[in-house]
Amino acid sequence: MKFSELGLSESLLKAIKRSGYEEATPIQEQTIPMVLDNQDVIGQAQTGTGKTAAFGLPIIEHVDTNSADIQALIISPTRELAIQTQEELYRLGKDKHAKVQVVYGGADIRRQINNLKNHPQILVGTPGRLLDHINRRTVKLENLKTLVLDEADEMLNMGFLEDIESIIKKTPATRQTLLFSATMPPEIKKIGVQFMTDPKQVKIKAKELTTELIDQYYVRSRDFEKFDTMTRLIDVQDPDLTIVFGRTKRRVDELSKGLIARGYNAAGIHGDLTQQRRSQIMNRFKAGKIDILVATDVAARGLDISGVTHVYNYDIPQDPDSYVHRIGRTGRAGHHGVSLTFVTPNEMDYLREIEKLTKVRMLPLKPPSEEEAFKGQVASALNQIEDLINRTDNDKYIDEANELLAKHDAVDLVAALLNDVTRDDAHSVPVKITPERPLPRRKHGNGGGGDHRRRYSRNGGGHGGYRGGNRSGGSNQHRSHRPASEGNRRNDGHGNGHSSRHSYNIHKR
Repeated sequence: MKFSELGLSESLLKAIKRSGYEEATPIQEQTIPMVLDNQDVIGQAQTGTGKTAAFGLPIIEHVDTNSADIQALIISPTRELAIQTQEELYRLGKDKHAKVQVVYGGADIRRQINNLKNHPQILVGTPGRLLDHINRRTVKLENLKTLVLDEADEMLNMGFLEDIESIIKKTPATRQTLLFSATMPPEIKKIGVQFMTDPKQVKIKAKELTTELIDQYYVRSRDFEKFDTMTRLIDVQDPDLTIVFGRTKRRVDELSKGLIARGYNAAGIHGDLTQQRRSQIMNRFKAGKIDILVATDVAARGLDISGVTHVYNYDIPQDPDSYVHRIGRTGRAGHHGVSLTFVTPNEMDYLREIEKLTKVRMLPLKPPSEEEAFKGQVASALNQIEDLINRTDNDKYIDEANELLAKHDAVDLVAALLNDVTRDDAHSVPVKITPERPLPRRKHGNGGGGDHRRRYSRNGGGHGGYRGGNRSGGSNQHRSHRPASEGNRRNDGHGNGHSSRHSYNIHKR
């Protein structure tokens, strides 16, 4: 169903088109009309199904921009999701001039208080910090119209049930309440019964994944080692068309610039680029003029690209359903694909959650050594030279060729050509990739992502779990930084005609 059929205003339809959305997802199609009709809704859906727009679009539609009151409150379990939600709502509400603010723990509360003086109509926040603001009277909910509980089961796992109930009790009884949760444990159902009025149920089945045509691997790697490891894997696997997924816009920018600096034909897309620029990059990628597309989850939504051979998850997605969406970009139309996910030691719980959903055990992959990467680079260069020979009019240059052969040994000339065509090794071009804040530990302790209860593990961990240890460069260890918003592939295993790849069973078919 098209968004134009859902009863949304022209300003919102313009924002939807600018964001690159074409057709409504199932949860958007079912939820938007209900929310526009002021009904309470319980939506059972994974992250990555488009639920932010499902509740965000009708909220923005209803916002009175002449009012200084907070009219909609979205409670999120983690700072990362809160920030991502705020940014998506800001983009969608830009034409209507809706003010959207975010608050979360672990950040300067005084700055947040100053921002709140701008009188946002929509507020997104994590439970503990929201309660702080409510108790300080810097957030007033007396005129709230809509309350959204996003990822309610995750907030339950983090021990936020009491906080949520305390917040709900500060809101008007006449409010509209929307609850979204991937699962429906009894405590979540109790919220629906106790705090909602005749809620309508929307249940979206997790997207099925056909895995027979996709070989799924993972590489255990500390954050500062991932970029060097990835470029060496690209050298060894020599993918035809690759999508690399990063969690944030900054990550996408740094990865694409780093890949270009090392000689790869790459470009990045995310929500901050103009629609014209995104379309230009996508057209070049589809035409094979760009080999590696780096993207956030939001920017990659709705992309239909044939011929993608590899998907690399540079950052593991926070929810399993996003993983399904990502790797579904490959293994299409009967062709084999490869997906490869980089996992830090602290993210192994997320990997196991993905395996539960896909019912496929990912295979561990050993990072390539410098020597293996070099052999891959040379093999790729040989292919390029073969192509060059086949499309060169030799007769035009026969005199100059004979002149060069008279001056230089033939082996020296070929070696010089190989040296010019072969990409530099990982260590020779230092690349800075700013580390992202670690994902919250799953189902451990009581924290909330970015809330004052959350504990982030910052140890780098070791390299157990795969043979051979680490051979990546460590060229990009830098400060930890809060992500701005948003959130790959591999090879299968039957030789590519390059004898130098004997130690890797993951080549193009």
